[in-house]
Amino acid sequence: MSGGHSSYTPTTGIEKWLDARLPLPRLMYDSFVAYPVPRNLNYAYTFGGILAIMLVAQIMTGIVLAMHYAATTQLAFDSVEHIMRDVNSGWLLRYLHSNGASFFFIAVYVHIFRGLYYGSYKAPREMLWILGVIIYLLMMATGFMGYVLPWGQMSFWGATVITGFFTAFPIIGEPIQQLLLGGFAVDNPTLNRFYSLHYLLPFMIAGVVILHVWALHVTGQTNPTGIEVKSKTDTLAFTPYATVKDSFAMMLFLLVFAYFVFYIPNYLGHPDNYTQANPLVTPAHIVPEWYYLPFYAILRAITFNIGPIDSKLGGVIAMFGSILVLFVVPWLDTSKVRSAVYRPWFKLFFWIFVVDCIILGWLGSKPAEGTYVAMAQVATLYYFAFFVVVMPLLGLIETPRRMPNSITESVLEKAGDGGGAQPDAAAAAPETRG
Repeated sequence: MSGGHSSYTPTTGIEKWLDARLPLPRLMYDSFVAYPVPRNLNYAYTFGGILAIMLVAQIMTGIVLAMHYAATTQLAFDSVEHIMRDVNSGWLLRYLHSNGASFFFIAVYVHIFRGLYYGSYKAPREMLWILGVIIYLLMMATGFMGYVLPWGQMSFWGATVITGFFTAFPIIGEPIQQLLLGGFAVDNPTLNRFYSLHYLLPFMIAGVVILHVWALHVTGQTNPTGIEVKSKTDTLAFTPYATVKDSFAMMLFLLVFAYFVFYIPNYLGHPDNYTQANPLVTPAHIVPEWYYLPFYAILRAITFNIGPIDSKLGGVIAMFGSILVLFVVPWLDTSKVRSAVYRPWFKLFFWIFVVDCIILGWLGSKPAEGTYVAMAQVATLYYFAFFVVVMPLLGLIETPRRMPNSITESVLEKAGDGGGAQPDAAAAAPETRG
């Protein structure tokens, strides 16, 4: 899908001059106009474009907010209030940015689950998947550091607890913690470090996103059947077919986003974070932002020693391991069938896994006591079992359903006899382009 002769033809003198020296219009045309995409893509595949829009929005609002923010422990909280009250449209910028982080993670979680369901990590797309996981890690670091900047109670104590995790590692733990904090406790140097990194990391994310899109264009887009493109009839031009679908999904997503921004802007935040940080007053229940709660539940689920590894270190290893395991997913899944559409048992275990992640998120918001701990341990066990047990074993013992011979055949089967003529007519469009 990535190869082939370019169909771009410059028409004006300026276009011809630029195309001979810096063929940027040709690159854009080949990447976002004539680029062939599978004709059976559904709305789950629109979240890649949604994520790109949200990244741009976060960077733009973040740059303006940074102009009015003061990265000192004495002024940080007041500067946020200054933005909300005195800066023109500052309240809107702040709510767009804070709620944008949550919706960014909503979109990325849908994107990840879609990749797992349709097997987007399988050969030859391992590097595409790995780059996606790197983006996710950078997002988590960026979100955490941004959460500290308002310098509210939950910001301060969240930073204290999270950076304290590193002390669980012997020998190297405390030096790493002190490097992050800029000292021995969360204070002004910590805020300066987090502010600098929070500003820098989104641009690193943008760089890795470029590599991610490049890798996508090299290997080609997957599709719900998991079948590779075999002929031009299996594809449609990116514009207008995919762009119209992406635009419609983006509008729906942004409408929901706008509802939160204008009607319930503080719904996803924690009440304690609207009180200025006080090192002498510990909140009754310290929790991270909602998009970290599943991993927080995994951290607290390890309440027992594992040989020489104590419970604190075991929890930290489990928490980081729950993310790092994503890097090796392409090699854990042994099935030759890519899409869960044709794998009935994998589909069942996958949806149990989705529910399990939601339960872990709910447990992360609860106190680490009583039944909640036992439930978190069971949920954590299934989380890891899905990757290291279910994926390898199902690939060996599962009998998949019959797969169509091509993407076009699957579309025609879905459309039925009455709708067969319409897809064939639509498929001719890319061929006429060139």
